[in-house]
Amino acid sequence: MQSALTAEIEIDHHGPVAVVRFNRPDTLNAFTRTMGDAYAVAMRQLDRDPLVRAIVVTGSGRGFCSGADVEVLRGGPAAIRAFIPAREDMPSFVHRLSTPVIAAVNGPVAGIGFAYMMGSDVRFAAREAKIATTFARLGLVAEYGLSWLLPRALGVGRALDLLLSGRAITGAEALEMGLVQFAVPVADVFTTAVEYATDLALNCASTSLAVIKAQVYADLEDNETRALERTVRLMDRSFDGPDLAEALSARSESRRPLFGAAAGYVIAPDARSAASPVSS
Repeated sequence: MQSALTAEIEIDHHGPVAVVRFNRPDTLNAFTRTMGDAYAVAMRQLDRDPLVRAIVVTGSGRGFCSGADVEVLRGGPAAIRAFIPAREDMPSFVHRLSTPVIAAVNGPVAGIGFAYMMGSDVRFAAREAKIATTFARLGLVAEYGLSWLLPRALGVGRALDLLLSGRAITGAEALEMGLVQFAVPVADVFTTAVEYATDLALNCASTSLAVIKAQVYADLEDNETRALERTVRLMDRSFDGPDLAEALSARSESRRPLFGAAAGYVIAPDARSAASPVSS
């Protein structure tokens, strides 16, 4: 079933996997504020849907997202400022969702498109895809928190290379750098990403996926001592949870586990605080 909040964002469902597409193929999915607002709404709605266990983000046609629509840039400072997403909708908001988000980078990605790619949790790229930050080549700065995120993902040297030069790299080069986790032929990138997401959805406990994702992003901003304290509490709670019992039963019966909907424990917004239980 396919639906759309706006013509610029399409939503499709492949069983427990939702697919969100940037949908301006004639412009290689150049980004607009309408697209950004609809994307944020769609992602939050899907995150609340108990039937959606994973989300794949990709682009229609030959591109993932080629950056800001050039007409916005030509409109001057006022138009550019109006284009910027609200702070709570900056690309990294995806890190605060419970559902794993997988990027299928099927073609060119630049600028704000680069930031949305990095907002995903796991990234697949076509080997031939061209990937660039581009900001320095437009007289801009490291936008959308990339000066914080990229050094943590790649190390300072590689982050500075991509941000300072704005040069384009291929998906194959991005894999070598650690920018993406998988590089495959362009004809296979979407299918491979959906297969990966489906494996998560069918064979991993949604509670585990949500908690592990929250742990990783919270612990990035904290120290080892507090991370270990949280881990011990979360481990203890998981031992009493139904998912472990189901996994052990499934193994003894040689079948796939039938985990319940995502519920249990999430990391509190303050990375220093303990994980707290939520009801299903």
